[in-house]
Amino acid sequence: MPKPTSSLHWLEPGNPFPPVDSAWGPRSDAPGLLAAGGDLSVASLQKAYANGIFPWFSEGQPNLWWSPDPRMVLQVANFRLHRSLRKTLLRFQHTARCEVRFNTAFVDVISACAHMSRHGQPGTWILPPMVEAYTRLHAAGHAHSVETWIDGKLVGGLYCVALGRAVFGESMFARASDASKIALAALVGFCRHQGVDIIDCQQNTAHLATLGAAEIPRSAFLAHIRRAQSAPSLEWHFTPLYWNHILSA
Repeated sequence: MPKPTSSLHWLEPGNPFPPVDSAWGPRSDAPGLLAAGGDLSVASLQKAYANGIFPWFSEGQPNLWWSPDPRMVLQVANFRLHRSLRKTLLRFQHTARCEVRFNTAFVDVISACAHMSRHGQPGTWILPPMVEAYTRLHAAGHAHSVETWIDGKLVGGLYCVALGRAVFGESMFARASDASKIALAALVGFCRHQGVDIIDCQQNTAHLATLGAAEIPRSAFLAHIRRAQSAPSLEWHFTPLYWNHILSA
């Protein structure tokens, strides 16, 4: 990640975000970088996500805010269920000691994600201030964990943000083979059942592309989340019936 320069918009706590079309362009050192500073309060994070903006920064940096163009998203109808994952899900679905849970171990999930690298970079971007901020966002009902449990142990999962029916994926972790993919498949099944069309993936990675994610113009992404966040909030509970939306597709 770059160090902020004088050309970067600086936010004081509580300041509004600048227009996303002022983010650094694709030929810059940091495509999508919009602003620095501000705070990680629940109100600020809600405003950020509502406008297609997310925080991402490393240790020693100020809060950095991003809105890339194009935007990587997973159209849930395009989720690729590879043959090996289908076999895993069939075994998981019919094994009593295996289950998916929502929102029972949010802090454990985000803490585990903090030990995973992102975008091929060493270390973590989920620093203690981020863990604290998203834990507050979870307490406010806007951040959620999808958890893979085997034999009573948390072996994988992901966390995400949701405003209405706009869902923003954040990070995943796995301590067992395919455990994070199981959580993602569960989220996709849940979204299909609840009428959610898109899961935001923020930035392009090869791993997400293998699962069916693809880039769309930022303008199309913003139009989607403006519609979706005005819809009624999702009911965050998981039932095994949601696997039918994956395995029968």
